[in-house]
Amino acid sequence: MSDTEGPLGVTTWHRHLFARVERWPWLKSLEESVSAVSQPLYDRHRDNLLVELMHGGRWSGHSLHAALSDLPIGFWAGTVVLDALGKDGSADDGGLDAAGTLSAAGLLAAAGTVATGFTDWTVSDGDDRRTGLFHGLLNLAGTALQAASLAARVRGNRGPARALALASMGVTGAAGYVGGHLVQGRAVMVNRVATTTGPTRWVQAVQEADLPDGATTGVTLDGRQVLLHRSGDDVHAIDDLCSHAGALLSRGPVEDCVVTCPLHESRFDVRDGRIVRGPAHHPQPVLPTRIRNGWIEVRGSLPVARRKKN
Repeated sequence: MSDTEGPLGVTTWHRHLFARVERWPWLKSLEESVSAVSQPLYDRHRDNLLVELMHGGRWSGHSLHAALSDLPIGFWAGTVVLDALGKDGSADDGGLDAAGTLSAAGLLAAAGTVATGFTDWTVSDGDDRRTGLFHGLLNLAGTALQAASLAARVRGNRGPARALALASMGVTGAAGYVGGHLVQGRAVMVNRVATTTGPTRWVQAVQEADLPDGATTGVTLDGRQVLLHRSGDDVHAIDDLCSHAGALLSRGPVEDCVVTCPLHESRFDVRDGRIVRGPAHHPQPVLPTRIRNGWIEVRGSLPVARRKKN
């Protein structure tokens, strides 16, 4: 072990943990079984507006699941705090007190969180899919513990209610950590083209004769992968990496200037990069093009300072 990893591997334990999780045979078998049922159902209703709204859609700019997940965590954290202050138990009028109300509110919020998370999970792949399923199982366990805690509160069993609520918060916190790994460690549901830049000058991409009307191709210019599509006299250029999961859009079909991602079937208009259909949340950056001396040339957006001068 290198010195940078520390004497006990304190900076690498999480990598080893998730590598081990992704190799669990039972998790792989469960993922295959769940996928066999869920994927055909998702594919059948992929064009349904409700499915796109469950992802968050082109209108929100990010996953709806990520926003909703804060609600049950917040409600149940409040429940634990009130329990610690001795504010649990039934209210005088026979209803739930503040701690029980927060517990119930968290369960209601968890329903939407689970539904949107499962929808996002159906458009994940490989190791991310197995880790995502583990994240979901932990969340379901935390929700079940919280439901048991609420049932104990209703019956007036304060001790078990407190213990179950604390256990629920611990399991839910662990699920949140796994979710954080997926987003920040694996860039799941993160805009894959948010930091793409360049070229900073006009660069020759392909000869004009090599891109006839209706043709599409992918090129790499100064390290940036770019999709080119010709429609009549117009040549359109957008980032070739899909903003949703990084697939090459140039490998997908283009009809009426709309390209379909070959991985999860997000659709983008190559003329302006807008999302025509999710699960993508972010549009594709558009690059300027021109035809000069028989070549199609492409350039990245001008820096702000130069744009003002021009």
